[in-house]
Amino acid sequence: MKEFIKIHPNDNVAVALVPLSANSTLNVDEASVTLTEDIPRGHKFALKAIGDGSEIIKYGCPIGTAKEDISCGSWVHTHNIRTGLGDLLTYTYTKTGSELAPTAPRTFKGYRRPDGKVGIRNEIWIIPTVGCVNNVATAIERKAQTLIHGNIDGIFAFPHPYGCSQMGDDQEHTRTILADLINHPNAGAVLVLGLGCENSNIDVLKNYIGEYDPQRVQFLVCQECEDEIADALAIIEQLAEKAAAYEREDIDCSELIIGMKCGGSDGLSGITANPVVGAFSDLLISKGGSTILTEVPEMFGAETLLMNRCADETLFNKTVDLINDFKQYFQSHNQTIYENPSPGNKKGGISTLEDKSLGCTQKSGSAPVKDVLAYGEPVKTKGLNLLSAPGNDLVASTACAASGAHIVLFTTGRGTPFACPVPTMKISSNSALNAKKGNWIDFNCGRLVEGASLEELAGQLFEEVIAVASGKPVKSELAGYHDMAIFKQGVTL
Repeated sequence: MKEFIKIHPNDNVAVALVPLSANSTLNVDEASVTLTEDIPRGHKFALKAIGDGSEIIKYGCPIGTAKEDISCGSWVHTHNIRTGLGDLLTYTYTKTGSELAPTAPRTFKGYRRPDGKVGIRNEIWIIPTVGCVNNVATAIERKAQTLIHGNIDGIFAFPHPYGCSQMGDDQEHTRTILADLINHPNAGAVLVLGLGCENSNIDVLKNYIGEYDPQRVQFLVCQECEDEIADALAIIEQLAEKAAAYEREDIDCSELIIGMKCGGSDGLSGITANPVVGAFSDLLISKGGSTILTEVPEMFGAETLLMNRCADETLFNKTVDLINDFKQYFQSHNQTIYENPSPGNKKGGISTLEDKSLGCTQKSGSAPVKDVLAYGEPVKTKGLNLLSAPGNDLVASTACAASGAHIVLFTTGRGTPFACPVPTMKISSNSALNAKKGNWIDFNCGRLVEGASLEELAGQLFEEVIAVASGKPVKSELAGYHDMAIFKQGVTL
């Protein structure tokens, strides 16, 4: 196993792949570098003297500037590097990259719905319109487990605290996300559970849902029932008869939509797990499939790499708006744009937002950007899509699901157990996490620095995604975890 990596020829820092001791001498590009202090795994060290105010280069791009003179072999981290990010910027479109060459078709075993959509799970979902009926929804979920039969994969409720006392965009976001989930093809049947007096009541929500199949989607208003749980179970029993009859069939993987998210990142995330997911994304897109990249604040500092991969200037302008609108959101709340890396990120070796963003965007691979989506907007163009959503793990992953993702690939260097409404596959950046948290991690990309190749791991990840799409449960499903979270920005009445 290699002890360190210099990611790009132009970098003036390298990253420790194992803990390195002070006074160790390393051979980097045929030059000797003697470490002046211990370097933790995932952290950076200087490959040459870097003067106060000079740029720190990683991934071939600036990740900040030196706050002081940094000697060759020194640890480079938050104590001696500051962000170079500013506020709103003006961008110029310089198109890079090209279309990916098509590769051989591939199928998975999925569920074809009557409206032509494809699901990879055949679940019954209970969707509350408002947080007031959350406990009712979870009680129905518990009691409905006896109704699982045939090809039903599970019955799950998705409680949330919204649906009333909201204004403006917050209210629209709640209605849009709930409608997206009601229409999601991973649900073979849906019970929409309302209270009756909420802002986002069932009659209002139907305008967002659009046309629906009454054999698949049913509604219940709790205030209109004597016993809402008994009435709900009677409805689910009817829905289950229809859902149980669906059968898996061969479906071309060009119909797969995969969300891509990272969280609890460490210094290896941008070196192992995220590049493997990026190579996977390219492979799926080469077969006609689609991927979604989100968490916009973790594009700051790397946004021009995505902008210049836009298929045309119209998409470039939409990406500029995507970035600047999110910066204005920060500014409107008097928050610092670049104060993003969490304590866990920093402990793992990520020093600045640019450092985090350049690693994060590795998940996008090399494919052209084919569309830019508003929060809650469904995927309608095959290929790589950028989606407006924050970096928060639960909110961003739910946003991917709402936009149509069948699966979310979640890379992590520190681990997390959560799930979103669709199968959430955890991908470790290092083998130590995989060994420690085998009950959380589905795929280990730490092998990339232990001898496995990028192409090999991307191919293995593709096969694992095909298996999950064909019914293999991920670790969070085995644990019974199903979460959702909606983006809240404004006033609560």
